[in-house]
Parts: sequence; structure tokens; C-alpha cells
Amino acid sequence: MSVEILINASPSETRVALIEQGLLQQIYIERNNRRGPVGNIYLGKVVRVMPGMQAAFVDIGLEKAGFIHAADIMVPGPDGYELVPQPTQTIDMLVREGQYLVVQVAKEPIASKGARLTTFLSIASRYLVCMPHNRHLGISQRIENEQERDRLLAALNAAVIEADVLDQCGFILRTAAEGVSESELSADIRFLRRMWSTVDRRISECRAASGIQTIYCDLVLYVRAMRDLMTPQVERIRIDDAKVRDEILKFAHEFIPEIENNIEFFQGERPLFDVFGIEDEIQKALARTVKLKSGGNLVIDQNEAMTTIDINTGAFLGNHNQEETIYKTNVEAAKAIARQLKVRNIGGIIIIDFIDMQDEEHKRQVLRTLAKALEKDPARTRISPMSELGLVEMTRKRTRESLRQMLCTECTVCQGRGSIKAVETVCYDIFREIVRVARAYENRALFVIASQKVVDRLLDEESSTVLDLEQITGKRIGVKVEASYTNEQFDVVMS
Repeated sequence: MSVEILINASPSETRVALIEQGLLQQIYIERNNRRGPVGNIYLGKVVRVMPGMQAAFVDIGLEKAGFIHAADIMVPGPDGYELVPQPTQTIDMLVREGQYLVVQVAKEPIASKGARLTTFLSIASRYLVCMPHNRHLGISQRIENEQERDRLLAALNAAVIEADVLDQCGFILRTAAEGVSESELSADIRFLRRMWSTVDRRISECRAASGIQTIYCDLVLYVRAMRDLMTPQVERIRIDDAKVRDEILKFAHEFIPEIENNIEFFQGERPLFDVFGIEDEIQKALARTVKLKSGGNLVIDQNEAMTTIDINTGAFLGNHNQEETIYKTNVEAAKAIARQLKVRNIGGIIIIDFIDMQDEEHKRQVLRTLAKALEKDPARTRISPMSELGLVEMTRKRTRESLRQMLCTECTVCQGRGSIKAVETVCYDIFREIVRVARAYENRALFVIASQKVVDRLLDEESSTVLDLEQITGKRIGVKVEASYTNEQFDVVMS
């Protein structure tokens, strides 16, 4: 399987694309003026406690206060480590307004919501996640081979004993750890131990100084990509910036020496993302409709509450009967949906409206295809059985902004509705406003100021209505074009 990582870096923005079999699978974007806070650790101040929601708002210095639920607040035992099981305590027993709290960002601020916070701190390395206030040793569920799981856990246990950190912190083996040796795990443990010592010292210093402060920032995007996206399947890493290439080579030399020969400095005449078609893929990922190879299409509507996906056969007629055509379209759509969810980074509740199928086996096959296509998704997903109406409900864990939220802003014309009033509708709104103004004020003439399209209709199709209104109101009605107005904007003024 051909897998590549493309890194496009500029002074203002870094973009990382994961390519599999020539197709974009994931895109990560980080802008230097607003780096994502996920993974960062802060000394924050509790600004509001809400017993009714069992949660609190914590100011960590971002635009919006972060949100922390009672279940995300660690209760330490006498030795300072997490109690297991955690006793049931209400939010007002755990925190109080004005209290300073060390928190980590678990989810980015999204739309109107602030960052999701936790006091269960963790720091990630290449193969491990270190949990300083926990003694648990675990392994990623994505490593499915039981023999490999047993080998890795045994190696981790031995490495922890050798490093003498068994009673100091817990560790979870990441998916990237599959196949690594005990010595490699030991190196990661030593790195994490040094890192946590620095963070722990910084926490003490910040608490002594008081005030809202940043304690620890996660790695920049292109280094995180090396840490999180590197697998044995990655054949090449192409980078179009010499400085970033040097930093990645330095990181690779220290932590992943086996990939040094796979790192390549791209110096083509055309931009890196243009050569591999990533720019086009990003534009397609912002569109509402996705075309399928068969001629069918997906219609994806992202909303605040949920995302809905509708499948249509479109121009696909098939070669056999209608049921077979529908089945093939649904199977192709299931694979395309899994990819679109990753590329667009859509999270939350997702409702998929597959084309109605009569054959129960076809329904099962479509669900199996969707589940298999989602196996490689880095975000956790959960799929419900298909309903009688052919709907599939699923959830995908949301940790950062979607591609659309990152790259787009609300339309100033429609205010995010996705549609605007028809010119005819606006004309009728104007007629009602004329009657209202005419009754309220004693003047001889009125002027309608509107966009070119609205004025054109008033002077053409609606001209007879305008004449009728002049007779009804006893006032002369004039029109004027304002080039800066949208179709929905208008003013009725006295003259």
C-alpha cells in the first residue's frame, strides 16, 4: 500500500496531507497566528460553576472560557495519584469560583463552544502516552493482534521496571508502537520522564506566581505529523521548505532514525500541493455535493446539531436490475463517506440516508462496507444499525474544527442559512414596507433603494403593482440602485 505524507510550509500556515493510494485521506492545517490548543496545559481560573450541568467554565487565556465536566476532574488520593474508582462528587465539591486549576485542552474550541478541558494530564511521545497521575499500563485498541498486544504489554512492563517509574506514572501504548522493541519503548519512557519533570517544575512555578498562564505547548504541526502519522506503510515524506525539512530530519534522527532516508526536499517548478492535486481535493471537500465514479453523488449538509448525508443514484443507470444498481451505488457511497468524514474532519452526530434497499443481505453488506472503511479512521466512530427508513446513525469523535470551520466564515449575505430570499419575495417585502411608511408619515414621495436585480424587477414585472401602490397611497414612488446592497437589503425613504 502506497502511503505518503506531504508537508507544505509557509511563514503564515502549515499544511500536512496524508495520501494513500494516490488519494487524500487526511488534511491538517495550522495557522501560525492561531495554533490549535489541543494538548496544551494551562493554569486556568474557574470563572463560573454550574451545579445544574455538573460543569464549570475555566478561563485559560483564550477568546472563550473552556468547559470542564465533573467527570473530567481528577480526584487525587493521599499520595497525589488518581483514585480508582473515582468517588462520586458534585462539581461544587470539586471546584469553586476563583480557584486556579491546572487543566489540559482535550478538544479545540468549535464554533460558539469553548475548549473542552480535563485535569487528567497526559503527554505523548512517538510510541507512548504518559499519564503522570496514574499507574495504569494500557494499549491502543487499534492494535488487534492478540500475540502482539501481549508482547508489547510485556515489553512495556519490563521497560517501566527498568526505568524505575512503575509507581510514578502510567503509560498507554499508541498504535504506532506495533512491532517496536523494548529498547525503543525504554527510550520513549526516558524522553517522557524528562519532559514531565520540566512540565511539573513549570506547574510549581506558575502556581507560585499565580495568574492565568500557559504551562506547556504541544509540538508544532509538522513535528506532530511525524510523531502521530508515521507508520511502517509510509514510504515517503515530501517537504517543500528547507528549514522545516531540517527540523524534521533532526527529530527523525533522534526519535525515528529508520525514516531519515524517506524524507525528501521537494523543489518542483509547481507547488507541492498542486502537483499531487491536494488543492483541488481541498476545494472539493468544501463543496456540498460529492460526485461518485459511477455517476451517483453524495449531498453533505453540515449543521450545528448534526451532519446529514444523502445518497443519490444520479446518472448511474446500472447494467442489471434496479435493486442491483441501488446496492452498488450504496456500497460505493459507503466507501466515499468514510473518506469524506476524514478529509473534512466532520465530527458529532452524522445521519446517512442510503437509497432504500429491499434485500436484507444488501443492507448488511453496505453497513459492513462502511464499518470496514472507517477502521483506519483516527477518530473514534460508532455506527448504529440501519433503521426501517434506510437511515444510519453514527457518531465520530470531534476533537478539532472541521475543514469548513477552519477555512470558511459565515456568509454575510445569507447569515449562514445557505439560501437568500428570491427577488420576487424581496419586492413583496418592499410593497408592505411602502404601505407602512405611507401610513405613518405625511409626505408626498417615497424612494426605494435596493440592489440592481430588485430595481430591475420593480421597473419590469412589478411595474403595474408599483403604479397601483401610488394610487392607493397617494404618493409618488421612485427607485434607486445601490450597488453595495445585497438582494435582501433595501430601504424605503421619504423625499
